[in-house]
Amino acid sequence: MRQPTIRDVAERAGVSKSLVSLVLRGSDQVRPEKRDAVLRAAQELGYRPNVAARSLSEQRTRTVGVLLNDLRNPWFVDLLDGLNSLLHANGLHMLLADARLNRRTGQDPADPLLDLRVDGLVLVGTLPDPAGLGAVAERIPVVLAGSREPAPPGVDVVAGDDERGARLVTEHLIGLGHRRIAHIAGYGAVGELRRGSFEAAMRRHGLGERAVVEPSDMTEEGGYRTTVRLLSGPERPTAVFAVNDMAAIGVLSAAEELGLRVPRDLSVVGYDNTSIARLRHVWLTTVDNTSHEVGRRAARCLLERFEGPGGAGRTQLAMPTLEIRGSTAPAP
Repeated sequence: MRQPTIRDVAERAGVSKSLVSLVLRGSDQVRPEKRDAVLRAAQELGYRPNVAARSLSEQRTRTVGVLLNDLRNPWFVDLLDGLNSLLHANGLHMLLADARLNRRTGQDPADPLLDLRVDGLVLVGTLPDPAGLGAVAERIPVVLAGSREPAPPGVDVVAGDDERGARLVTEHLIGLGHRRIAHIAGYGAVGELRRGSFEAAMRRHGLGERAVVEPSDMTEEGGYRTTVRLLSGPERPTAVFAVNDMAAIGVLSAAEELGLRVPRDLSVVGYDNTSIARLRHVWLTTVDNTSHEVGRRAARCLLERFEGPGGAGRTQLAMPTLEIRGSTAPAP
């Protein structure tokens, strides 16, 4: 069966082909009754625009590539929701890729998206060698979202204020009377900023010598193993600040396995305010780093780059807040 064409839509609506094209492009130069007639005719005929042909004529695909550090991390959900809501409202579609999987094959993580001729690129989370994106940024807009790595010229960075967030956690725990506080740290610039802020806050309160920092891979399993080591030592901490919610879940599992009750015996704080932290049986105290707002700001940066390409890269930091729930209490 022959697919309906733009000519068929024009004949059904009783208008010209050029007017149909204006309606399908969302032009505001068409009278409402004509627009309604065209849209009704297109629906009745089952007409679908030839996106590939339109992309060739406009030299745009109306797609944005989104490269994630790791699809397994639930922190990305709210950020992607904020990003996609604004992109969709402006007629753009997301194409997702998992950098972790691409790295396993030895492929440059961004290559599959670039091969699809995306109009812009958003990199979400801590990714290796963002400096290598300089050449890409010369051709299409590039935004780093949720990452604090040094960006090449012309690349915008949108993230939460990690130093403020870590300070809020540390001062909350000190305010509860905790003195032996451990931090399960992460990697990359985000991990370093959170760790540095934790150590600085401990020093300001005269507790620098009692600050314990253990590295981790920012996963649940990593948080679990690190916590088992921490809680098995002679100077068991009374509170643990994990670099993210995933690692914090590992802390909770280790505490339960070792017979400690949270928060009576051990206070636990995460970071990111993911959906996991909000589960009633978890109810984790954590930092809300406004990931939905970070996503919307990243989309806005991209849209502004489409309108006016070029110029120096900008850094925007969203203000985090501490969500106090049921996993923290006064020191035992």
